[in-house]
Parts: sequence; structure tokens; C-alpha cells
Amino acid sequence: MANAFVHVELNTTDVAKAKDFYSHLFDWTLEDLPMGDSTYTMIKVGQGTGGGILKHPMPGAPSAWLAYVSVDEIHAATGKARSLGASIIKDVTEVPGMGWFSILIDPTGAALAPWQPKM
Repeated sequence: MANAFVHVELNTTDVAKAKDFYSHLFDWTLEDLPMGDSTYTMIKVGQGTGGGILKHPMPGAPSAWLAYVSVDEIHAATGKARSLGASIIKDVTEVPGMGWFSILIDPTGAALAPWQPKM
């Protein structure tokens, strides 16, 4: 499927509380990975789209889930979103060894993250 949802990420104000809640609610495997000065928790679901949990990078913003959608070319997708009225809140950023993403707010106010995996 073109432009499939490939990852969902919880940006949370309380990582420990979120991990406790979701580890008891669902049969997910949570794996902490060092990420510079912080930790990224991978959510492994077995089958289906996995995700991650991290401390919300925007101080004062509420906890929220962010969906990632696969794109062939991150710069083109980000530019197209901008031309269609999206606000780009994080321009194209590399995740070393993994790929590239940006974060946008669509014209209705919803957040979404285009994702281009490293081949």
C-alpha cells in the first residue's frame, strides 16, 4: 500500500507513567534505547505497526500520539504538504541509520509525520 502508516509515537509529559499504563493495558514489549541525553522506548507489537514512547520534545505541550506515514521522498512530501496549507513544525530531520522525518500540522490542526526510511 502506498503511503502506509508505519509508526505511531507517544510524545508524553510522563514517560514512566505512560510505560506503566501501556505495559499493563496491552501485550506490548517495551525496549529502552539510549538517544543522546534521553531514552526512546520502542513499542514492539508483534504483528502490525509498532511505535515508540518519548518525553514530549515541546515543553508545555500535552501528551499526544503522532502517526508516521511512509513517503518515497521526504523533502518533496514536506514541500507538497506546505504548498497544500500545512504548517511545518519540524523540518526534515535525519534519524541516524534509520531515515528522515518531518512533522506537520495539517490545515485542520492535526499533526502528522512523513517518514522516509533509509534504504
